[in-house]
Amino acid sequence: MTEDHPAMIAARGSWKAAMAGDKEAWLDLMADDVCVEDPIGTAPTNPTGKGVNGKAELSAFFDQNIAPNTLTIEARDSRTAGMESAHHLTLTMAFPNGARSKVSGIFTYRVNEAGKLTNLRGFWEMSDMAFEAPTD
Repeated sequence: MTEDHPAMIAARGSWKAAMAGDKEAWLDLMADDVCVEDPIGTAPTNPTGKGVNGKAELSAFFDQNIAPNTLTIEARDSRTAGMESAHHLTLTMAFPNGARSKVSGIFTYRVNEAGKLTNLRGFWEMSDMAFEAPTD
């Protein structure tokens, strides 16, 4: 794995923009026909099980799932191959009411020849997510 692999650069850029709440920077990393499955299969963030497709849907996904919250992404391990990278990540989300969620999974990022993300896939299930009630 090389640190300057296009999929590694795009993945890290995605994490940085999402954690900063920078929607424009995040969307700028995406190809027009991007597909995000986070997680793969039917879930509250993927109700049809077919992913979030295109920048317009992804913009709404950001507004609903990322912007109102504080996201922390911890990378435990990463690999690259072809035009993709795979990462063992732990995502922690702090909600405005003080509640938190945490999930670990494998996340893959595929880029096109221009280095834009075409696919982001999260291998985890809702049953993997832990929730913490708000602390008073």
